[in-house]
Amino acid sequence: MPDIVVRENVELPSLPSTVLPALTELTTSLGIPRNVLASDEEIEYAWRDLPRELREIPADLRGELVARMCVAVSSGLFDGAMNYIWNAAILHLRQKIRNFGLAVVAQIRQGGFEEKNLLELQDSRLLELCLKLNIIDEDGYFFLDQCRDVRNNFSAAHPTMGTVNDREFTTFLNRCVRYALADSSSPRGVEISSFISAVKGARFNEHQCQVWTQRLNDTHDAQRQLLVSMAHGIYCDAATSEPARLNALDICLGLKDTLTNSIKSELINSHTEYVAKGQEDKHTASLQFFEKLGYLGLLNESEQHAVFSKATTRLWHVHNGTNNFYNEPPFAERLLELTQQGAIPETMQEVLVHVVACCAVGNGYGVSNAAVPYYNRIIEAFSPREIATLVRLAMNRNSDLGRRLSYSPAARSRLKQALELFDPSSIPSGVKTDYDTLTR
Repeated sequence: MPDIVVRENVELPSLPSTVLPALTELTTSLGIPRNVLASDEEIEYAWRDLPRELREIPADLRGELVARMCVAVSSGLFDGAMNYIWNAAILHLRQKIRNFGLAVVAQIRQGGFEEKNLLELQDSRLLELCLKLNIIDEDGYFFLDQCRDVRNNFSAAHPTMGTVNDREFTTFLNRCVRYALADSSSPRGVEISSFISAVKGARFNEHQCQVWTQRLNDTHDAQRQLLVSMAHGIYCDAATSEPARLNALDICLGLKDTLTNSIKSELINSHTEYVAKGQEDKHTASLQFFEKLGYLGLLNESEQHAVFSKATTRLWHVHNGTNNFYNEPPFAERLLELTQQGAIPETMQEVLVHVVACCAVGNGYGVSNAAVPYYNRIIEAFSPREIATLVRLAMNRNSDLGRRLSYSPAARSRLKQALELFDPSSIPSGVKTDYDTLTR
């Protein structure tokens, strides 16, 4: 659960009655018009709006520059106030980059990046880097870049093109606060070399897995995408040890619920690249990766067909082999896991229904009792089309299922129990008569 940030109201003192008259006296004594400074009304409105913005700044960030900004506002020096709050925002963004990790930034930029480089970075480049690191989002980048332009042309930092009034200053302040200063948290980068070293090391214990999963959760989307793709590549590499493959898979399983569509798309691209390059060993491993993550539905139907076909064929061979009652459960469980990931490919529906139904009713010696719960869960999730296929196979005396039902009252009883798992509203009208016959 994220921490709840409590904002404290900021109580500013009323403007002393001497401040505004003093501004008039000052301009008069210098022999310049009063309107070269903000008017009394503008100062009063800007001062009135300050507490609303200041309360959004965490207390530890209301430092010297924020205090100077307030003093500048009280004197009508909005150009100076803009410069102070902009500098506060820039300093905070720099600190967020330090928190992210200068070494990690260097890895991402594929070039050296030290404290000196950070300090020398122009504001425009700093904003671009913050966007890349996900320290600010696209909205924040857009509005802060506008503020940068306003600051360069209308603040005391440079000779100005004109002046800003209280409303323009308050808008500037709001954007600096909202997109830079209001959030004191910042993502922490992951050192890529350390990540690879850890994954390729000894088998993770539960605590290690949690730590690395959290680190990937805490970093920004772009780096998370890079690291998940690396984990996928490690898993699919034939030269990778089994502990490393399991480490890579565990991290991805820990992130499964937070993976964005962009990350999933990158995984699919890597998977299809294995196919295009004819890398069968990596392609096979990638299929297993998608299956373990429950992402088979992301693959095209031909690849889904291949996975379902292999699992169904293996179950059928085990069912027809020796010690089938003992050997069937793990193969039945795997097929159940596949069917729970999405719809059964249309090209596999009849074969899968046939195999599961035959296994569920058993052979002349009985049924694998430990596997029956898996068969029942597969059957009760059948679509109306798959229900119709099951009924037609059961009524066809020339099918394996039909022959078993003809010779064995126990098989007919088991089929009746399986058919009663269906909701009556799911029975297609075209097979309703035969369904009623089978369930009598």
